[in-house]
Amino acid sequence: MLITVPNLHLLREPSITDARSKPVASNIVSLSGRLPLRRNPVGPNGVVGMVIFIFMETMLFAGFISAFTIVKTTALVAWPPPNQVRLPIEATAANTTVLFLSGVLFYLAGKHFKREDGAGPLVKTKKMLVGAIAAGSVFVLVQGAEWVALISQGLTLTSSTHAGFFYLIVGCHALHAVAALGAMFYVYKQLIAEKLEYVQLATAQLFWLFVVGIWPILYMRVYL
Repeated sequence: MLITVPNLHLLREPSITDARSKPVASNIVSLSGRLPLRRNPVGPNGVVGMVIFIFMETMLFAGFISAFTIVKTTALVAWPPPNQVRLPIEATAANTTVLFLSGVLFYLAGKHFKREDGAGPLVKTKKMLVGAIAAGSVFVLVQGAEWVALISQGLTLTSSTHAGFFYLIVGCHALHAVAALGAMFYVYKQLIAEKLEYVQLATAQLFWLFVVGIWPILYMRVYL
């Protein structure tokens, strides 16, 4: 009987030399044989990320306001309760003007940065940015002093449903304001070190303008 011996060199595992001797097809080639088209980015990653974050936070505050409105309209007693400490409407209105001023100054800082970029010490940008940080800090400090005064007068988180919503909604905004101020301080640090890029400035601008823009809605719904 004739026994056929298989060709052993065809059964062996491919060596490194074999792998190198044969071209490997690129995994980026599409089925049609053409390279896939590279899409242009929608915008800088920082700006796009901030837009997504702002959208999410807008939904958060919308949920707060919706819950506040439902509870207010279905309350069986006066809203706010007659014996509850009054919120400082006039003082907060004046403080709101300071917040608006901060937003305007930060916006102008971005305008001056684009005009002065690479053309000097960016003096106007620094002035506008310092003014925006100062006004924003005043807003946060006044809000903090307002809370201390209200708590000392007996208005706490558990005083009433209205008080609970007040501290929840305004406190959440205060956290955003503090975080945005931190971003503004970082932008100023980068500006002083001459390392600031416009994308960094624009990202911080979006964050702060969100804090400024949503505050009037919260003020009118919670304070008035």
